Amino acid sequence: MPNLTIGLVLPDVLGTYGDDGNAFVLRERACRRGINAEIRRIMLSDEVPADCDVYTLGGGEDSAQIIAAARLAASPGLQAAAAGGRPIFAVCAGMQILGHTFHAGGSECQGLSLIDVSTHPSPTRSIGELASVPTRAGVTRALTEPLTGFENHLGATTLGADASALGKVTRGVGNGGDASGSDSGDTVEGVVQGSIIATYMHGPALARNPQLADLLLAQALGVELAELEPLEIPVIDRLRMERLGAK
Repeated sequence: MPNLTIGLVLPDVLGTYGDDGNAFVLRERACRRGINAEIRRIMLSDEVPADCDVYTLGGGEDSAQIIAAARLAASPGLQAAAAGGRPIFAVCAGMQILGHTFHAGGSECQGLSLIDVSTHPSPTRSIGELASVPTRAGVTRALTEPLTGFENHLGATTLGADASALGKVTRGVGNGGDASGSDSGDTVEGVVQGSIIATYMHGPALARNPQLADLLLAQALGVELAELEPLEIPVIDRLRMERLGAK
């Protein structure tokens, strides 16, 4: 039976919006397939290990975001994991931290530069249901189902030349920045670069998008998405349809 270690990164500071649930979704979907999976909670006082099979980062307020960015810069295990091609899934503040710069506490702050994006303040808060059609970018080319989540952010994220969008927005705001680096000037959401997938979708995102969860599991296991045993969970399908149909 294969083993899987899920690194839940800084849940003590990046756990405001329930994004810890993404790690629990990965563990549950792995266990239902007979895969031994454990969550390694990487706290602010811990060194960040480079050997987890997959990592998740969540959202947080400005002060928490500044603290998290400083800690991850000082303990570069996540950077080593990204360089080694290990999948990383980041949401909202977690996504902004992985870019070049972000704004928090009224100042521009340095990120980890793991993805070619920069985030600046938006004049209005983006809040509400968010839906998109996945682009065929990098590791996400196998995604075929619409993506759905709930956005709540004041940042506008601009993609650089090395970054691609996760999806093209059909409802909501999404990145709210310049779409350069994406397929066109369409409104886009999220970032895909190397083994990193990042998004503004809360929900938790992986509970609302099981195909995306399975893609991360497949990456962590070193297999193609189509090789994973299908999971039939009717209640998830029903809830997805409700959220995709929400106004």
